[in-house]
Amino acid sequence: MWGRALLVVIVVGTVAVLGVWWKDTVPGSLRGAGDYLAAAGRVSGLLGAYLLLVLVALMARIPWLDNRVGSDVTARYHRALGEYTVILLVAHAILLVVGYGLQSGTDPVSETVTVELSYPDVLMATVALGLLVMVGVVSARAVRRRLAYESWYFAHLYVYLAMALAFAHEFAVGADFSGSLRNRVLWSAAHIAVFVTLVMFRFVVPVSRSVKHSVRVAEVIAEGPGVVSIYLTGRGLDRLGAEAGQFLRWRFLARGLWWESHPYSLSAPPTDRTLRITVKDLGDGSGRLGRLRSGTRVWFEGPYGAFTARRSRTRPGRRHRSLLIAGGAGITPIRALYETLPGAGADVILLYRASRPEDLVFWQELEAIARHRGFGLYPVVGSREKHGRDPLDASALLRLVPDTARRDVYLCGPPGLVESTTRQLREAGVARRRIHVEAFDL
Repeated sequence: MWGRALLVVIVVGTVAVLGVWWKDTVPGSLRGAGDYLAAAGRVSGLLGAYLLLVLVALMARIPWLDNRVGSDVTARYHRALGEYTVILLVAHAILLVVGYGLQSGTDPVSETVTVELSYPDVLMATVALGLLVMVGVVSARAVRRRLAYESWYFAHLYVYLAMALAFAHEFAVGADFSGSLRNRVLWSAAHIAVFVTLVMFRFVVPVSRSVKHSVRVAEVIAEGPGVVSIYLTGRGLDRLGAEAGQFLRWRFLARGLWWESHPYSLSAPPTDRTLRITVKDLGDGSGRLGRLRSGTRVWFEGPYGAFTARRSRTRPGRRHRSLLIAGGAGITPIRALYETLPGAGADVILLYRASRPEDLVFWQELEAIARHRGFGLYPVVGSREKHGRDPLDASALLRLVPDTARRDVYLCGPPGLVESTTRQLREAGVARRRIHVEAFDL
């Protein structure tokens, strides 16, 4: 519901932007191919600039968005809209140059030189476009998989520089802004609002909370091959409002680590004095966390995420029945949910996917929870080759959990597992609204 509401807001903003172009276009002014191409360039530029503002707002880590709509939904919208934004802005540049060339009777190359050298702030806008194209390239899945998290993260910081460069260009030569004080005021107000929100939730709130709660590393314990749990202590941690299934962004103030932050889910229910996160060595700096010393200061942002018991679609008065499916590092938030979800006996069942028995992190803890609350717990171990099929296909799911279609399903793990299992859940009859996903895919 919240995801659709957010989409409606974005669409309404798009219609409003198109309305600005329509109102500022003189009737009868579009007479030839050059005029139509130039108009298309104006429209694509307006929409691209608007979507760029939306992209930054989506990643401003606004608590209401992340905890109601869900970080996975906002990230998915951000990724999809990012592709359209780059395409629109590239189209803006090409359409305007070709359109102006047709209007003046010059070839595209000559017109490009004229536009770059004669129009104010166009060179800055060209740099901005180049930066955005670069960010778009490194965000492509094929490229992203080959990049370290730090490289991907810092490349995205150039978006803010691109916005600043483009803003000056929009006011200097943008036909919809240079001649309209009202449009300039509204556009400036939108940028100021997004900027203030960004500074507030990305810097002011995290710094003040980190100082207030004084979180430090208590101890680091090995959980399995390449997996460690980091126990954290602090003051009044219950006032953070963190829930099982949520994550925070952590910045460890240790040598070589202080300048980067990473999102890690809580792997145990939070208390007023302790938090626990569990980290798998993925080769992106996470391996160094296993060498953290007790007493290391920790700054944090969050909590974030809607992957919590609040996502349940169970009606009041009816039994809450849940199916948890985890694979790889996805066991982290699932482990916390398994301990805290309401129900008893077979109301909660966990399917834990792993290639090898030694990869079943937290297995003893999970067994203890299962014994205490009577929950179902099933390891699904082995490769697809060994099983001869997908061990979590629709028939296997229905065999293990016959009432799968009537449960809320919490699914977390690598993107491949999430995508394939989501398809199998749909084949097993689970309604899309009952499938709650947290995919570890930035």
